[in-house]
Amino acid sequence: MAVVRIALLAIAVTGVFLRPARVPTWAAPVTAAAVLLAVGGIGPHAAADAVRPLVAPLAFLLLAVPLAVMLDRLGFFSSLAALVDTGPNPLLGLWVLAAAVTTFLNLDASVVLLTPLYIRIARRRGFDPVLLALQPVLLACLASSALPISNLTNLIAADRYHLGVGDFVTRLGPASVVAVAVGWWRYQRVESVGGGNPQVRDPVDPRALRLGTPIVVFVVLGVTVGDLAGIPAWAVALIADLPLLALTRRVRPSDFPFGAAALAVSLGVLATAAAPELGLGALFGGSDWLAQLRVAGSAMIGADTINNLPALLIGLPEVDAHSPLLWPLLFGVNFGPVLILHGSLAGLLWRSTAAQLDVEVSAGQYSRFGLTIGLPALLAGLAVVIGTGALVG
Repeated sequence: MAVVRIALLAIAVTGVFLRPARVPTWAAPVTAAAVLLAVGGIGPHAAADAVRPLVAPLAFLLLAVPLAVMLDRLGFFSSLAALVDTGPNPLLGLWVLAAAVTTFLNLDASVVLLTPLYIRIARRRGFDPVLLALQPVLLACLASSALPISNLTNLIAADRYHLGVGDFVTRLGPASVVAVAVGWWRYQRVESVGGGNPQVRDPVDPRALRLGTPIVVFVVLGVTVGDLAGIPAWAVALIADLPLLALTRRVRPSDFPFGAAALAVSLGVLATAAAPELGLGALFGGSDWLAQLRVAGSAMIGADTINNLPALLIGLPEVDAHSPLLWPLLFGVNFGPVLILHGSLAGLLWRSTAAQLDVEVSAGQYSRFGLTIGLPALLAGLAVVIGTGALVG
């Protein structure tokens, strides 16, 4: 049965990338998970336990995409783009904004609220909307480690080991700053984002701004202050969806990213079943820089194959609060998804949000940008994490 579990996981991951054009990305993982359950490779209760940590993030995923879509239908993002689109070249300012929103709010807020805004700004300027839309998702990986609130993975580790803001700022803050800087250096050199696209000059709609701004403010406060008060992000998104539904009077089944949710659930089940057969405990031996490098690399591979949340939940029991391997583990699951689209729920959320605005990005296209822009930033950040560990101890 061990061979079956590992083989089904391998088939599922391979099927995400190597598939006919019309076959959805979730088809192979969902089929593999169904086969695993059918042959008894994992029991129903164990599968439910594997899915349980994903329920709240997936609920947010399913409710946040319609939130962004309805705000756009209201005209909020096109009006906001017309209001803030000033200066000859806004790219650096938008990069800094996405990094700040990711760090001080969280990566989900950055992806949901900035992706539509950046697409609208791109269309106003005649830029390639794919390249500008990439900023929030790239920075969701590169800038989401410096504070506990920046990423769900950070919150899980902070709650488990009673870690504070100072721990994250000291251990992962320098790596985040370096990665954001190197990422910008590579981003601006990929290719020009100007010219060749028609400009869409939507005017400012005061009504859209008047109606949409309180909802956006509520969402921002809800996913930050509300989280500290124990209010889940999905509940905030649900509450925000209700007035938007009344205003737009339109929501379609295609507005909900069911495929992305199915992909995450099936990979989580497959990974949980296969994890005991992979001998992961041996990866966490030692504490020197080679051990830290090994753990960070393994965490990146885990995130990029099975999604970063299951990868973290599998790896956390192997370390403790005082282990020097905890921070490379967090670095790996946070930064690794810069290379693979399904490496994090934020990546799936980003693609679904962008697709609703007719900006389609394939897994292969995302990885090409990830290798070009994200990989140098990731490697620079990794060097800083290991160096920080040597200095701090």
